[in-house]
Amino acid sequence: MTIDQIEAKVRSLMPRVVADLEELVAIPSIAFPGYPEEPVHRMAERTLELIRDAGIVDAHLAEVPHGYPPIYGELKGPEGSPTVVLYAHYDVQPAHASQGWTTDPWTPTTKEDGRIYGRGAADDKSGLVSLIATLRAFDGKPPCTVRIIVEGMEETESNLEEFVEAHPELFQCDMFVIADMGNLRVGEPVLTTALRGDVSCTVTVRTIDHPLHSGVYGGPTPDAMMALARLLSSLVDEAGDVAIEGVTGGPWEGEDMTEEDFLAGAELLPGVSLLGTGSIGDRLWAKPSINAIGIDTTSIADSSNVILPAASAKISMRIVPGSNPEAELDALVTHLETHAPWGAQVEVQRIKAAPPFLAATDGPGYAAAREAMTEAFGTAAGESGSGGSIPLLQTLHSVAPQAEFALWGPEDTALSRIHASDESVDPAEIERMIVAQALLLEKLAARASS
Repeated sequence: MTIDQIEAKVRSLMPRVVADLEELVAIPSIAFPGYPEEPVHRMAERTLELIRDAGIVDAHLAEVPHGYPPIYGELKGPEGSPTVVLYAHYDVQPAHASQGWTTDPWTPTTKEDGRIYGRGAADDKSGLVSLIATLRAFDGKPPCTVRIIVEGMEETESNLEEFVEAHPELFQCDMFVIADMGNLRVGEPVLTTALRGDVSCTVTVRTIDHPLHSGVYGGPTPDAMMALARLLSSLVDEAGDVAIEGVTGGPWEGEDMTEEDFLAGAELLPGVSLLGTGSIGDRLWAKPSINAIGIDTTSIADSSNVILPAASAKISMRIVPGSNPEAELDALVTHLETHAPWGAQVEVQRIKAAPPFLAATDGPGYAAAREAMTEAFGTAAGESGSGGSIPLLQTLHSVAPQAEFALWGPEDTALSRIHASDESVDPAEIERMIVAQALLLEKLAARASS
């Protein structure tokens, strides 16, 4: 098909695409432990129906040792055509009322700005419906062999990496299309080429054998919570840059994000300043960042006039593409073990060392993806990074090292607010991404036959 034919076909599909997205957003498919299982299974079954209806009739719920099942299927293309694996996920983040939603997160709502609001509207049900619509655009006869994998536990403890490692033959391909990203701003196309990794640990600080009366012993006796606070503050310098010896960082050389666009999504409170030095791109995609994402100590409700003997924190550090996750975690652990004040005892438990990812940009598949985005959006496509982490990508690369990657999707960074309140997506962005994905399949097939 020509680009005009593809655009016309996709335009005709958009009412159904929007209807599918709204139906799926209404299903609270939270795969985290402790949440109801029925909606997640319902989401898996409905997604499977949509994929089969789009032409992959052998799609099925794959067997996994634990957790919610991924969906896998294959649709054969012409003999000798390239093989493309399409990826999205059907689970979503929780949507607590405390986040400050202005609409019900499970009731898809189109506001005056034309965006569709609801949990998962962007991450990643927009990517999911874009892949299904790409299949529909070819009426069940794509120019390439297409395999699809839709994950059910991307937002929590994923079981897909184990599945990939156990069945590497299912993932042999020429190109992976990862529809779980987005442009920095609506209508300005970029391919994501770099993702940070994620290392984490818990640190426990102890100062005394048992709680002590804060009036009788306070002053000379070190408080574990205060010691933990000083230890955590040592992880960054005065500017907010990571201050751990041995961690890796550098400049970002791709498309940058403006401070205005970043603040539109972050919405800092009045008077609060941004952290770190360098451009926004440097700080998001080429330098490490660190956060204490959980604290265990006595709650305010349960507090009394005692000095605390122990306090713990969970620490997450995002690491840059090209770095070694084990070495970065070693550096973090060493810092924690050697910077506690007042001789406090420190115990560190390692949790995770997830690798970063750097996509190759010098292959024919990547060139085809960039051309497809440029044509679909009507302006030259650039390159961007992502501060998030998808450890699965390195696993896919390990089982199919010859394959190239196209990382993109409808989740614009400036306004989508993924994982936060009032998550949303622009339907026009979904439409352009469907066109780009269909063009990519056409271009890959044409290059293989030339």
